[in-house]
Amino acid sequence: MLTFFRYNWVVREQWYQWCEELTHEELTKERTGGVGSILKTLFHIVDVEWSWIRVMNGKPDFEEPFENFSTLEKVRELDAKFHEEVAEFVDAWNDSMETRPVYTERQDGTIEAHAWGEIVRHVIAHEIHHIGQLSVWARELGRAPVSANLIRKGLISPNL
Repeated sequence: MLTFFRYNWVVREQWYQWCEELTHEELTKERTGGVGSILKTLFHIVDVEWSWIRVMNGKPDFEEPFENFSTLEKVRELDAKFHEEVAEFVDAWNDSMETRPVYTERQDGTIEAHAWGEIVRHVIAHEIHHIGQLSVWARELGRAPVSANLIRKGLISPNL
């Protein structure tokens, strides 16, 4: 699990760097799919990751509107602000946490129980899903997307 969080963080940083070459208009242009724009998608990834970690830790959810973070610099700053808490949680992960319950309220008022292991894997898959959307948009812009390849990202070294 730790490897996939680190993978997402490396790829996210590569996307931030990729986005530096785009105009603000291209970053905020409404697009088909995802959550509407490249910048909103990056914000959404950061928001969902941190929000779920906070929920598992019994802390309040993040509910700031995107409009408060409507530049690439502000999304990166928000990500950096949240990253320490997320990394601390991920680094402390152990097998005893897999089935710990967290209770969430659905829109209809019913309560659901989820295992922490299910939630952390959702967070990982959620980001990978949205990174795929960014890749589609990159191709629509005529630009090569960030590589989704886990190999050569320096995440796991062989014992030689």
